[in-house]
Amino acid sequence: MKAHARLTACFDGTRTVLRELRSMAPLTLFPRRGRGPGAVVHLVNSATTPLGGDDLLLSVRVGPGASLRLSGVAATLALPGLHGEGSLSTVSVVVEAGGSLEYLPEPTVITARARHTAVLRASVASDAYLHTREVLVLGRAGERPGSLTTSSHITRGAVPVLRQTLAIGDSTLDGSLAVLAGRRVLATDVVVGGPELPPTSGEWWSRSPLAAGGTLTTSLGPDAVTALRPFA
Repeated sequence: MKAHARLTACFDGTRTVLRELRSMAPLTLFPRRGRGPGAVVHLVNSATTPLGGDDLLLSVRVGPGASLRLSGVAATLALPGLHGEGSLSTVSVVVEAGGSLEYLPEPTVITARARHTAVLRASVASDAYLHTREVLVLGRAGERPGSLTTSSHITRGAVPVLRQTLAIGDSTLDGSLAVLAGRRVLATDVVVGGPELPPTSGEWWSRSPLAAGGTLTTSLGPDAVTALRPFA
């Protein structure tokens, strides 16, 4: 299955309006008027995806001065194809001058035998704001996970902020201290354009400043609730 959903938010001088809201199953976008001048949209998987062989693309543009919160409503299950095919999901983001985007999807569960690739590409203006989070769950309860490659490519102005790729699914590597230390859930939180925060860390989590501005927080845990605790 191939699908391309599009979302464009613009500021009309008073509030943020959705100039383009184009869903394509299984990527379904539901707008909901939030409090204040910003817009709120929920992203719903209207079919069982990503399934091996799927190629899904979500394009998001936030215009100058606009504010958008895009969030998920349920966990995503990455499932194997009938013949071992891999699946691909790509999120392409542009946040223009003075714009603000919170992209907070629900966790992605990598089920047994799945082969999934997830890509985030974000271009953020030098005075714009981006907050995005990724939560990865290795398998359902009692299940060995399939494989996942996840990449994040974020620029601020013309300057690269984050270039990061992680491959998981090898039980030996995932169990090592250099990768996941045997933890089942990995949460990554990126803020670009927010207040400068000092580096800090706790048990199985750390927050680091990014050279071009912003912060990267990474957390490991046995479950999603524990892994998300440093972000509360």
